[in-house]
Amino acid sequence: MSVSASVSEAPEAKPSSRIPKVPFWAQIIVGLVLGVLLGWIARSQDVSWLKETLGQVGDIFVQLLKLAVAPLVFFAILVSITNLRKVNNAARLASRTLLWFMITSLIAVAIGLAIGLITNPGSGTGLTPQDGKMPKREGSWIDFLTGIVPTDVITPFTELNVLQIVFMAAVAGIAALKLGDRAKPILALSESVLELLQKALWWVIRLAPIGTVGLIGFAIADYGWDLIGKYATFTADVYVGCAIVLFGVYPLLLATVAKVSPVQFFKGAWPAIQLAFVSRSSVGTMPLTQKVTERLGVPKEYASFAVPFGATTKMDGCAAIYPALAAIFIAQIFDVQLGIQDYLLIAFVSVVGSAATAGLTGATVMLTLTLSTLGLPLEGVGLLMAIDPIIDMMRTATNVAGQALVPVIVSAREKILDHTAYENASSSPIDDPTETRTEDEKVLVTA
Repeated sequence: MSVSASVSEAPEAKPSSRIPKVPFWAQIIVGLVLGVLLGWIARSQDVSWLKETLGQVGDIFVQLLKLAVAPLVFFAILVSITNLRKVNNAARLASRTLLWFMITSLIAVAIGLAIGLITNPGSGTGLTPQDGKMPKREGSWIDFLTGIVPTDVITPFTELNVLQIVFMAAVAGIAALKLGDRAKPILALSESVLELLQKALWWVIRLAPIGTVGLIGFAIADYGWDLIGKYATFTADVYVGCAIVLFGVYPLLLATVAKVSPVQFFKGAWPAIQLAFVSRSSVGTMPLTQKVTERLGVPKEYASFAVPFGATTKMDGCAAIYPALAAIFIAQIFDVQLGIQDYLLIAFVSVVGSAATAGLTGATVMLTLTLSTLGLPLEGVGLLMAIDPIIDMMRTATNVAGQALVPVIVSAREKILDHTAYENASSSPIDDPTETRTEDEKVLVTA
């Protein structure tokens, strides 16, 4: 048989029958649409089993996120502090990061106050003080200050007191720096555990489309459009305030302070912002936030400090815009007049007390801290609990965008930003943020 004959008789290659991979962002959108549809069906047709199923699906997703929060925060903060030893001018970078956290929080709270004073979100709602109820969790300055130091090393993890976990991690990280080479074994173990936790958390994040169906569906089925209508002005205020910060203030800072393209920032950071909107957890989004921040050209050693630090303290949505609007809303419901000193107190609490939010879903502790400082009834928190899941999505998206923004600004001003990487950043999803970059891709921090 000739060679040509053998070739001609060879079977033709069959076209690939693999199912095309659906992008993660598309999965999230499908989850949102399906959740709204199922929630509407459950409420309009009074399908109790569907409502309960949606609630259970959402609760399981949130619980899986919370399961990783305590150890993730501890090891992320510990490792991030020790990573600063690899960065030149570490103290300067840390202080600049904190400074810009405070500046952007102050701008955000000012915008929240301005919108609240213009729109009067508590007027005409039909709500009364009797509709409120005491929150299960409260916050006060005494609790905030005395609660930083734990009574033991176990309780903060079992009760998920993130502020105390951050304190212990910071102490451990600083002690490791002081020990030097003698701490290398524990640092190597910590880095390995952190990578393990991030890998496990990424598996949870991949379930976000399913979690979205449950969270959104249950919110629609449980609260309904009628209840949401009572909070229409307040809800719109939160979304508008966050949108102004997200798409107005942040791009302005990027263009004028960092002198980089705002469009490129959103292209690179979009996967994290999108996930934050769905998961409602800054800490749960933290591995992805760190990865997109590195993709935007921020040195890895600095990003590994700034992002975990921001995920537990940088909350422009939950700790600035929201408490400002909520305080005005509750004061109007309870017919309490606020003066200029009260607005200054709101700004102070937002800038100084934002660590109380601790990157978890919801901002109840921060709100009660604000209300107790102003002397407003804590029952007002109960008025906002029903609408909280709806507004928390936009708040968390704003939080995470700010957590990526500040490292970019600081890196640009300190001239350590990789502008080539920044300009080439794309909006393509990161399949696994726990994968490490090759040596050639790493951005070195120079003097």
